[in-house]
Amino acid sequence: MVAEGRQRIDKWLFFSRAVKSRSLAAKLVVAGRVRINSDKAAQASDLVKPGDVLTITHERRIFVWKVLGTGTRRGPAEEARTLYEDMSPPPAPKGEAVADAIPALREAGSGRPTKKERRQTDRLFSED
Repeated sequence: MVAEGRQRIDKWLFFSRAVKSRSLAAKLVVAGRVRINSDKAAQASDLVKPGDVLTITHERRIFVWKVLGTGTRRGPAEEARTLYEDMSPPPAPKGEAVADAIPALREAGSGRPTKKERRQTDRLFSED
């Protein structure tokens, strides 16, 4: 069965409150968003042990957690925080986040006209 001190990655992610359900944890692993000691976790059944470093990409953020222990249940947040040490890089400055939020500009004349362009065209033809 499971070796002492080891736990399935999907259960550990669920117990550490990284995700809301064990099935979401399994989907996260299968999607390739979880690395164990810099190696991609291939299956939800991959095992983690204390001392492993997990790199988790979740909701446009990167978490780097060192496993300190295995859990027995999904308890309160205080209990979940005892399962890992957060070694994540600091979040990006606010200025960079705003630059990503600006929508991409499209090339003029490509695709359907915008409302502004349509009004300009209407004004041009109505002046006759």
